[in-house]
Amino acid sequence: MAFDGITISCLVEEMKEKILNGRIYKIAQPEKDELLLTIKCRKAKEEGGEREAFQQRLLLCADPSLPLAYFTKDNKKSPMTAPNFCMLLRKHIQNGRIISITQPGLERIINMEIEHLDEMGDLCRKQLIVELMGKHSNIIFCNEKGTIIDSIKHISGMVSSVREVLPGREYFVPKTDEKENPLKKELSREDFLSLIQEKSMPLFKSIYSHFTGISPIAAQEICNLARVDSDKPSGALEQQEANRLVDAYFMYMTQVKEKKYRPFIVYERKEPKEYSVLPLTIYDNLEKEEFQSISVLLEHYYAAKSAVTRIRQKSADIRKIVQTALERNIKKYDLQCKQLKDTEKRETYKVYGELLHTYGYQAEPLAKSMEVENYYTGEMVKIPLDPDLSAMENAKKYFQKYNKLKRTYEALTEFTKETKEEIEHLETIMTALDIAILEEDLAQIKEELIESGYIRRKGGGKKAKLTSRPYHFISKDGFHMYVGKNNYQNEELTFKLAEGNDWWFHAKGIPGSHVIVKSGGKTMADSTFEEAGRLAAHFSKARGQDKVEIDYVEKKQVKKPAGGKPGFVVYYTNYSLMIDSDISDIEEIKE
Repeated sequence: MAFDGITISCLVEEMKEKILNGRIYKIAQPEKDELLLTIKCRKAKEEGGEREAFQQRLLLCADPSLPLAYFTKDNKKSPMTAPNFCMLLRKHIQNGRIISITQPGLERIINMEIEHLDEMGDLCRKQLIVELMGKHSNIIFCNEKGTIIDSIKHISGMVSSVREVLPGREYFVPKTDEKENPLKKELSREDFLSLIQEKSMPLFKSIYSHFTGISPIAAQEICNLARVDSDKPSGALEQQEANRLVDAYFMYMTQVKEKKYRPFIVYERKEPKEYSVLPLTIYDNLEKEEFQSISVLLEHYYAAKSAVTRIRQKSADIRKIVQTALERNIKKYDLQCKQLKDTEKRETYKVYGELLHTYGYQAEPLAKSMEVENYYTGEMVKIPLDPDLSAMENAKKYFQKYNKLKRTYEALTEFTKETKEEIEHLETIMTALDIAILEEDLAQIKEELIESGYIRRKGGGKKAKLTSRPYHFISKDGFHMYVGKNNYQNEELTFKLAEGNDWWFHAKGIPGSHVIVKSGGKTMADSTFEEAGRLAAHFSKARGQDKVEIDYVEKKQVKKPAGGKPGFVVYYTNYSLMIDSDISDIEEIKE
């Protein structure tokens, strides 16, 4: 579900409950578009019979691809030098008291009013406004009169013709879509129908296009409650359908007005499919998990997505280097294969030369060709001749062509093999970038690229400290399973951690992680082989596919070829299994 105005309304209620009248104790800016506020309240809280300080961490993220706001227990590492926006907030509102938390209508905006003492000791008020509007997301700091002091992102008139977000400008909520506030008291049944039937479009689209804060899923839910096809053209509603739709809309919005929120996630095949703070009857047939807090839900639902988004942003430069090198090597490989194909005539030229040595005396003067028997095959063959040359000179010319093409073939065979190996190496690095979830994982990949000559080491010399560790899972039968995140870890798992009788798994013929199962010489159940196979499928280029072929073999059968790239191995006997890549029920051990 989109992070819509209804979700934000639920979050604002939680913020009022948890941090209203609290004091801002710490302000950090872990990312360029993210704030982490630590807020303390004067109250204390009873939890599990123990009394503890009521302290909350509020994460505010204006990332255009995944804007979010929620409470979290986790602290995040901040840069050694705080960014300017963070320093400005510390100067003005650190130790300030949050006196109000509001949401204008159902806009995707949270406005926190903060009371603090200025440098002269006078009581002042400031506003910290969080706009969670997709690519237009921002965190804006204003004075009491609504004048912008600064923002986490500066938006000039060159970027937006609708609104500038710059120091000194007046803050206002953009009204670009001219949508109606669904909480407006004056909205009548006739007004609602008139709005959604104004233009003929799918009914659910007409609803979310005309009212702020309503996402497509919420609009589909309203249609489902009214028992009306959500894709039906809005101008083709029958009277009974229109009446049911109006009733469903006002019933749905009554829940919003009365704050009857019950956050839950909908699962399909054990994967989070959707979330909502109001009932979703369109998913009544799917499994649901309820949460006491919208923040817990959001952190649970978006934590992995947020981590992936962040790591994708941080790996963009590395990914571009790998992609460029990969494209260059693929072009080189295609050219080499074409040139190699051109050398296929070399054996023909050799036969021509040998036949001319044998039958050249039969050639007529100035002849452009001669037909002789090929004593290798017993067939007649026609040999083109240069009429200006004798038969022996033509033979010599064919041998020269043969020798030239033979040298080209031998060189190209070696070059093509090297280029192919380099392509496979770069593809494994690209897969490792897809698997990476931590900055430490990227550091190890970058180190491999440095040692491969694709990146220059900055400052001349010192190797970065590598702290990334392989994934660690445990099977239902208690066997420990390890998954390499990159080529270095693959090699370490296979040739240092694994022992001879341990089992080794890898997706067949595609880039992917090495999976090691520590058997300890014990017999493993079929279920353990299947779990390890799923891990090998999931952490490979085939992730998400229903059927992936996995090779598995005892580790003692796996060898490292001389001069091979990191993580490259050979094996000559193996077992195979076909398996899916779903690892949702495999327990991971966090280290």
